[in-house]
Amino acid sequence: MSSKSKLVNQVACMLLVASGCSAAESPPTTVDVVGRLEDSRIREASGLARSQRKPGIFWIINDSDTNELLHAVDHAGVRLGEFKLKQSKNRDWEDLASFRRNDIPYLLVADIGDNDAKRNYRTLYVVEEPQPEKNGESKTAWQIDYTYPDGPRDSEAVAVDIENQRALILSKRDLPPVLYAVPLRPGADGRITATRLGRIESLPRPTRAEVEFAALRKDWHWQPTGMDISQDNLAAVILTYRAVYYYERHPQQDWLAALNGNPFRIGLGNFKNAEAIAFADDRRTVIVTGENKHSRVLRIDLSGASTQ
Repeated sequence: MSSKSKLVNQVACMLLVASGCSAAESPPTTVDVVGRLEDSRIREASGLARSQRKPGIFWIINDSDTNELLHAVDHAGVRLGEFKLKQSKNRDWEDLASFRRNDIPYLLVADIGDNDAKRNYRTLYVVEEPQPEKNGESKTAWQIDYTYPDGPRDSEAVAVDIENQRALILSKRDLPPVLYAVPLRPGADGRITATRLGRIESLPRPTRAEVEFAALRKDWHWQPTGMDISQDNLAAVILTYRAVYYYERHPQQDWLAALNGNPFRIGLGNFKNAEAIAFADDRRTVIVTGENKHSRVLRIDLSGASTQ
C-alpha cells in the first residue's frame, strides 16, 4: 500500500454504558496515510502540536536522551525547520502542546516520562513559538516544575485547557489513568504540586491476562501515549498504542466529566508505537504519528464522529 493510499475504518462504538449503539451503526471514519517522517533527525517522535502561527504546520519532538530540538513539519511530515530550546534538558520529553496567551503563540514541551516512577519532579517548558522555518535557538519563556500529590507517575499525555489556564496531564500506567492539572503560569517560584482531578474511566481496561503477558508480548495497547484539545476547547483526543478516542465537551462542562463520557473510537490497526497526536486547524481533523523510524503520518477525518 502506497503512502497516499486511503484506509477506510468502520469505527466501533465504545459500549462503556448500555447505550444501545452497535458497531454497524457508527458512521465510517477515514484514516489517510499522508506521508512519512523521512528526515533522519526525527527518529523517535513522541509529541506533536499544531502551529499557532501558520496553518497546516506542526511541531514535533523526539523522545528522551536526544538534543533539545523542536522540528517543524508540514501535514505530510516533511521537515521544514528546527530550533534548539535553550535552558532545557531532554530527560524524557513525551508530549508537546500549543496555545495562545495574551495573543502570543506558545509551545509547551512536557518532560514528564518516568518509566520507573523514580523522578522527584517533572518539568513543563514553555517557549514562544518561532517562525517554523527558523533554524536557531529560542529561550525558554518559563518552566513549571511540579510533583504529583500521590507519588511519582509515568505520563506521556499533555493538553492545554486554555479556558482555565492550565495544563492537563494524563498518567500512563495507572489502571484506570488519572488526570492531573497544573496552572499554565504558576504565581510562585519553585516546585508546585499538581492537582489530582480524578480517574478517566472511559478508556477500555485490559484483561488480567493482557496485563500479565504485556511485557512478554511487548503489548500495552491500553496505555495513553498522547492527548490534545482543539483550538475551540470543545473537543479532545486521547491516543493509545492501538486507537484514538475522540471526546466532545459542552461549553460549561468540566474536562474531567467530558473525558469520562462515551468517546468515539478510531482503531489504528497494525500501526505500531503510536505516540504523537494533534488536532489540525479544526476539531474534525487529527494527525497521528509514532516512534518508529520513518514512521507513517496519519490524517484522521472526524467529520462523521459524534459522541452524542
